[in-house]
Amino acid sequence: MSITPPADSIHLVIAGAGPAAQALVRRLMGISTPHKSRQQPGTAAFHGTITVLSNRDDCSDALLELAALPQVSVRFGQAASFIDAQARTVTTTEGMEFPYDQLVVATGSSPMFPPVQGAARGLSYSTIDDAEQIGTAVKDITRVLGRRPLGILVGTGPAAGQAEAVLRARGVRPVRTTLRPAAVMPSVAGSVFPATGIVFEDGSSMNGDLVVLAEERLPRNELAESAGVQTAPDGGIRVGRDLATSVAGIWAIGDAASWDGMRLGLVLSSDAAAAHCAARLEEDARVRAPRSIPSAGSAVAAA
Repeated sequence: MSITPPADSIHLVIAGAGPAAQALVRRLMGISTPHKSRQQPGTAAFHGTITVLSNRDDCSDALLELAALPQVSVRFGQAASFIDAQARTVTTTEGMEFPYDQLVVATGSSPMFPPVQGAARGLSYSTIDDAEQIGTAVKDITRVLGRRPLGILVGTGPAAGQAEAVLRARGVRPVRTTLRPAAVMPSVAGSVFPATGIVFEDGSSMNGDLVVLAEERLPRNELAESAGVQTAPDGGIRVGRDLATSVAGIWAIGDAASWDGMRLGLVLSSDAAAAHCAARLEEDARVRAPRSIPSAGSAVAAA
């Protein structure tokens, strides 16, 4: 089933509906932050229509707010599964086909290993955006303790290194382990502490005032690969400084993309990546007519 946008407007399809995708829609529609600022007449820099393809049936209030905008259509439960770059169409797992003038892949990343038992009790660090949540938790814990907190940090690689820097910058004494625990232990019921310790397979444990899991993740790049997009050695979708991929008309943002050899989510926040990508999309939309003229200026990422 093919969904055809109006012939007289640029049509953008965003594959993915996570934080990076939502930040991009807000930026293009002239909305500063979720829940706090609604679109004002004349503020949208993007003059076209946007279709967001979400793989989930449920959604956040922030996404519902964007779905209410007249230029934005959010398709719930319609995960993008295949890109025909020559025809400029995206097909979903349900068989729906969406033509596009511009396409942004924002499929994110997935954990390399199954979740640790009780992982939801602790804090997690997988992208720069998680620093704010950790900072808020540390502030609350420090106020209750009246002293510098002791943090248990689990993980290896760049994400764990960044998490350690975030904790130190916020006054936490981090103790880092590369050995994966069997479980994260809950704190006392009613406590402000999300979790206070971990237990390993051999029964040994580590205890502190908070627990942060910063395990490695794998970019979801299967969709981009269906269009013949180049990937980086780490498996992410290779993008240039303008966030363009190796295929004209296709960009990538968020944790699925790889910029300068690292997951983009560890290099740029969702808001920063969205601002960067929005400027590029607006420029591309200005220099060509919709659909009838080949994309101009889509840079091929450096090899």
